[in-house]
Amino acid sequence: SVDDLKHKVFPNFKQNYQNHNWLCERAILAPKNVAVTKINQHLMHSLSGNLQTYKSVDTVPDTNEVVNYPPVFLNSLEPPGLPPHILSLKVETPVMLLRNLEPPSVAMEHNS
Repeated sequence: SVDDLKHKVFPNFKQNYQNHNWLCERAILAPKNVAVTKINQHLMHSLSGNLQTYKSVDTVPDTNEVVNYPPVFLNSLEPPGLPPHILSLKVETPVMLLRNLEPPSVAMEHNS
């Protein structure tokens, strides 16, 4: 279960979750983002504090395009590098932000 996995990989999680060195020594790998989301939610819900929920914009600037891009469709998109439509966080919960600091330029891609 997710709870057993949490206790094996992150023993004493509630006491150590703000210790960056302790966190850097641990990782859970999963084949799909759905599993990662489930594990992250389980870990976050085990911590005290109020959950803050943030939602992405789900409208289009051109009112003529509303028919082509309904909110349900916009909310279902999960482009890489962007947070989900509904992002839930707790104050003082560690967040790992992954960014490619030097993405390949278009010119480099065409020259290869």
